[in-house]
Amino acid sequence: MSKGVTIYFMRHGETYLNYYGRMQGWADAPLTPRGEEDVRSSGRGLADIEFSAVYTSDLQRTVKTAELILDENKATAKDIEIEKRPEFREVFFGSFEGLDARGLWDKVTEIATGKDGNYTGATSDESVRLELNAFKEMDPYHDAENFMEFWMRVELGLIDVITKHRETDQTILIVSHGMTIRNMIHELIPQFEIDSMLDNASVSVVRYQDGLYHLEAFNQTDHFARKEINDEETDLDHEDIS
Repeated sequence: MSKGVTIYFMRHGETYLNYYGRMQGWADAPLTPRGEEDVRSSGRGLADIEFSAVYTSDLQRTVKTAELILDENKATAKDIEIEKRPEFREVFFGSFEGLDARGLWDKVTEIATGKDGNYTGATSDESVRLELNAFKEMDPYHDAENFMEFWMRVELGLIDVITKHRETDQTILIVSHGMTIRNMIHELIPQFEIDSMLDNASVSVVRYQDGLYHLEAFNQTDHFARKEINDEETDLDHEDIS
């Protein structure tokens, strides 16, 4: 059996903008006390896992989350450095950053689907594409990222990290954002139907081995009873993601 890599994807803890129901892409609110405690609970669940590398976006909410995780960890080297990757930022919502999220998402759903907006969370790959493109269309400054702009950025970082670690048998941690992690997992395991949004401080685990990506856990928040997901794997060699 050849060497592979195990990737732990973790969404940042709850922030004040999450708590207030506000749009938060590149806007960067601090974690709430509850958010910090949820992250520490996740960290205690991962305390015996040795991470060989830790990546975050360059937004402070992911960096703080990673710091709290490492603070609870007993197995990872204490001098490990957190590598901040701008590619792993959340989607940019342009002039809508910080505004009321519910009303905006309902309007985006209406534009994307042509029906009365009643946003319940983008789940399918197609709905994500349509809704991010609608944000770009709605933004009077057109600064919001459409899907292609968002994904081309994220994919560059994902390719770089996987290329670096894919044949090392290492375990790595990527702390990022809900939409970002959702699309990274979909890229690695496209046939896995993602039918829910990722929770704050949740952990998803992907294992690469012998040319296959296996989904071992998704959106875990029970800190931590790992649930094996069988048969969620795909042939995805280096050429497929580079």
